[in-house]
Amino acid sequence: MESKTFKVPNITCGHCVMTIQREVSELEGVKSVKAEEASKIVTVEWDAPANWDGIAALLEEIDYPAEA
Repeated sequence: MESKTFKVPNITCGHCVMTIQREVSELEGVKSVKAEEASKIVTVEWDAPANWDGIAALLEEIDYPAEA
């Protein structure tokens, strides 16, 4: 299993957190998604077929891009 913790500057409220968690968790292979409003930190754990490029692309698509 792979995991990545990253910052998403666009998180401003609980709705943002719920959107990120719901959308990313729907990707096949994603095991867990935890987003925190106060710190703007997101942690994602996944197995194949999910990969970081796909997760990052989805975050970009839903207007919550990961900070580089």
